[in-house]
Amino acid sequence: MYKNKKINVFSHILVWLVLFSMPYVLSYGQSQEIDRIIAHFWIPIAFYAIIFYINYFILIDRFLFPKKMVLFIIVNLAMIALFITLKEQIENSFFSDLIRRPSQNDGNSPPFKMFVYVQMISYMAPLLFSIAIKTTQRWVNTEAERKEATNFKLQSELQHLHYQLQPHFFFNSLNNIYAMVDVSPEQAKTSIHSLSKLMRYMLYETNVELVPLSKEIDFMKKYIELMKLRVSEKTVVNYSFPTKETGMEIAPLLFISLIENAFKHGVSASKASEINIHMTCQNDTVVFTIENDNFPKKTDDKSGSGIGLKNLEKRLKLLYTDKHDFKTSLKDERFSVHLKIETT
Repeated sequence: MYKNKKINVFSHILVWLVLFSMPYVLSYGQSQEIDRIIAHFWIPIAFYAIIFYINYFILIDRFLFPKKMVLFIIVNLAMIALFITLKEQIENSFFSDLIRRPSQNDGNSPPFKMFVYVQMISYMAPLLFSIAIKTTQRWVNTEAERKEATNFKLQSELQHLHYQLQPHFFFNSLNNIYAMVDVSPEQAKTSIHSLSKLMRYMLYETNVELVPLSKEIDFMKKYIELMKLRVSEKTVVNYSFPTKETGMEIAPLLFISLIENAFKHGVSASKASEINIHMTCQNDTVVFTIENDNFPKKTDDKSGSGIGLKNLEKRLKLLYTDKHDFKTSLKDERFSVHLKIETT
């Protein structure tokens, strides 16, 4: 901010130096009378500068932006009239021999009304210029504040979705472990130990904007192995992930809801079922697909809260706007999900 102010001050000084030096620049080496330069250029420019900065620092903020237009116009007209009068008095007092005044009786000079009109128009230029600059600065500041507010809202919503996902994941995992307690206590113990590792990752390593994709893959593998403990031999789970380090980073916990959904709706206690999970990475793009059998939940089954996929869709829209492709389909009692994310 301090650097920007210095640049701004330097720009103002440079502009006024250029304006004050214009008579010499335009003369192309011809001799110039200093009195004529002062009378015709420097005095008007000095008044232009005063009009510009009075409006820039005081009048625009006090009258124009609060929509006190009448006062703004009256003050500026009075100020312009004052400077025109002062300019005439100064020229009459000190430079009368250099300047020929327009009069009603002089046929070779423009009418006095025309002279005053031209003067008024010339003094309007710095006024309009100050309004343009001030309005542009205000628009830029307003736009920056709007973007900051939008970003804050975005971060708040993402944080809310992230915190919403954690208890949802924990709730579903506990339901699965609870079902094992009576059937296989040893498996239940193993599952609790595995769940503690998964929760440690969710609580302490995902409170960042991006995580290495390799960590997400490791997390998903552990979760799949945890889920495989509770399914019967009739369920086949196949999965494949990139084995080499990709160096890619991605928003945390995007894929886990899809895997949860596959185990929740794609597994039957009495029927054979199959879950296929596949991930590929190429050119900073991640493609994740899941296929599973479709066993709709009964209407009286209240396990879970159904927020997993909705949560995922919201996060994708916020994090990867126009950089993701999310599709689901149901064909021949096989439910499939295709998710493509561009990470750059």
